[in-house]
Amino acid sequence: MPSTELLIAFFATTAIFAYIPGPAMLYAAAQTMARGRWSGLTAALGIHLGGYVHVFAAAAGLSVLFHAVPPLYLAVKLGGALYLIWLGVSMIRKRTGGDTALPAIERKSARRAFFESITVEVLNPKTAIFFMAFLPQFIDASAAFPVWLQFVVLGTIVNLMFSSADIVCVFLAGAMIDRLRRSGRAQRLMQRAGGAVLVGLGVHVALQRS
Repeated sequence: MPSTELLIAFFATTAIFAYIPGPAMLYAAAQTMARGRWSGLTAALGIHLGGYVHVFAAAAGLSVLFHAVPPLYLAVKLGGALYLIWLGVSMIRKRTGGDTALPAIERKSARRAFFESITVEVLNPKTAIFFMAFLPQFIDASAAFPVWLQFVVLGTIVNLMFSSADIVCVFLAGAMIDRLRRSGRAQRLMQRAGGAVLVGLGVHVALQRS
């Protein structure tokens, strides 16, 4: 494995990247605002599991393909952006029920948020590029462990640290909506706000040049 000094730099840099607000944190917060804390947590879990697709893809060298074939990168990026926009518009248009129906809605939405978040993360080529650009800086080709295994181990650590930030964001958003949950109007407002965040994320991803 890499030297102790390299590992310290790796953990410090990863922590900085993880806790800088980014699309995954905003997505988890948006799910929390629109559907409740449980949906936010399941969304964070889905993002975490989707992240492993990129970890193993980086280990296998799939991310190199995105660099070598720009049209493929563009197609995946636009696909993910359109999916985010569709999710956001669906949230904005969806009608909320009364307080008595809220628990059933949350359970159903939590399952939906879980599978939607996996799709969002898998369709995010920026994550693949990040792993491919970031992890090699901390790979030691002369170490006893093979390069692909170092990719998997370090990528898993990165994924766990990023997920911890997502969970913190979910609880912060949850603490805010707990005070507003008694108001049906506030509930509707939070759902629209969550949908607007997703639409904004989708537009941002679609307009990014790289």
